[in-house]
Amino acid sequence: MSFINSILKHPYLLAGMGGAIGSIGRVLMSNFVTRFAGEEFPFGTIAVNVTGAILMGVLAGYGESEPGKLLFSQSARTFLMIGLLGGYTTFSSFSLQTFLLIEQGNITGAFLNILLSVLLCLAGIWVGFMAIRAIL
Repeated sequence: MSFINSILKHPYLLAGMGGAIGSIGRVLMSNFVTRFAGEEFPFGTIAVNVTGAILMGVLAGYGESEPGKLLFSQSARTFLMIGLLGGYTTFSSFSLQTFLLIEQGNITGAFLNILLSVLLCLAGIWVGFMAIRAIL
């Protein structure tokens, strides 16, 4: 029992364990969907991102009984929301943050989050590709 208690005191271990489980779940879901939908379009990735966003919404919604009052311990939130869902998909975090901006009435912030996330991540992919292509 002291081994489990020591893990609960280390958020990095919790996030890492959750991330490992989430990553396995991502591969399983993506392969399952791809088996039926084919590989011509990334339906497996979309399925992962949508199910991850749904799960993040469920955990975030259930995790707060009223604003500011958490029902989950910080350790449980680290394991589930950062670790498990972070390993499964970071798109769920992006979606939750955008939703919260909208819910707070910060439409400009939500739009900016969407715009910057999509454009900068696409640009990041391009930079990475160009760097590797220049080296190889």
